Amino acid sequence: MTERPTACLVLADGTVFYGKGFGATGQTVAELCFNTAMTGYQEIMTDPSYAGQVVTFTFPHIGNTGITAEDDETVDPVAAGMIVKWNPTEPSNWRMEQQLTTWLSARGRIGMGGVDTRRLTRAIRQQGAPHVCLAHDPEGNFNIEAMLKEARAWQGLEGLDLARDVTCAQSYRWDEMRWSWPEGYNKPTGTGPKVVAIDYGAKRNILRCLASAGCDVTVMPSSTTAEEILAQNPDGVFLSNGPGDPAATGEYAVPMIRAILEKDLPVFGICLGHQMLALALGAKTVKMNHGHHGANHPVKDLETGRVEITSMNHGFTVDSQTLPDNVLETHVSLFDGSNCGIRVKDRPIFSVQHHPEASPGPQDSYYLFERFAEAMTTSQS
Repeated sequence: MTERPTACLVLADGTVFYGKGFGATGQTVAELCFNTAMTGYQEIMTDPSYAGQVVTFTFPHIGNTGITAEDDETVDPVAAGMIVKWNPTEPSNWRMEQQLTTWLSARGRIGMGGVDTRRLTRAIRQQGAPHVCLAHDPEGNFNIEAMLKEARAWQGLEGLDLARDVTCAQSYRWDEMRWSWPEGYNKPTGTGPKVVAIDYGAKRNILRCLASAGCDVTVMPSSTTAEEILAQNPDGVFLSNGPGDPAATGEYAVPMIRAILEKDLPVFGICLGHQMLALALGAKTVKMNHGHHGANHPVKDLETGRVEITSMNHGFTVDSQTLPDNVLETHVSLFDGSNCGIRVKDRPIFSVQHHPEASPGPQDSYYLFERFAEAMTTSQS
């Protein structure tokens, strides 16, 4: 760089990266991960599962489609910050409402460009997801020693319940379907099976997929009890994605899930919901070295032999060796063999680690929403 750096990233091992800051000024401490998706930076930054994380984007063209409010997965960015190779690209998109840099600045999120993201990604893969301190100062003044101390002092995601920070404050009805050309987001017609969706950090597109599969969706907070859920007289219960350590969130979520499992109700979980369903069934979860974050992850359905290209975002995984005898492993990652799906034998209870709603990513796994809707319809008859 020929100009004075205006952003700085300090890793807990003492490695320092300099670059050009954009978005909000200030400083943040988080875990660093990388995402390999070629589209959807807005959806990634607003995915509640990224709470407590700074995202390194391996794809260089970030900012090229601008920002469109319709594409938010939640109201505001949840990821702590973003690292990119090039400074944000000039946007060119007929749907654009705002530039990425303006959006980040207004919502208090730091961006840093001009970084060797290949080197940074290799470091994450080899050493594990590091704790980092990211700072943006237009004057270029950085106290590296103090930033290093903050990165090393940060507690990390293990043992951290972040679902409470990103869940909804109160229950609400969801009535929006998947986006389609040229109408946009349509409203569902008719009344299908009643679903209570527990919000541990639910992406909007998951709720849209449930509605598009014909479900009548009521969203409830992460701390909702089994009694409150059953009072809704649901035909099925959905466990959403979310951030943090599943074991920590599971301290209050697992007892609720176990109480629901005692009833004859279909249950479907995604990501954090998948991990906590596994915990409720008696399995264990573990922290991964650097997690899976991207929109090009191959997953094999062990029951059909079919390979699906999926979207993923998780730093913890279910230990398949701890699954009880009545639970089948249904999906595995073809990258590392880690667990990506389970189901209970002879009961309509199943979950997956990957994101069948994509957003961004391929839609190979959308059939899971239809499977859930069909299970509820069958149980009603």
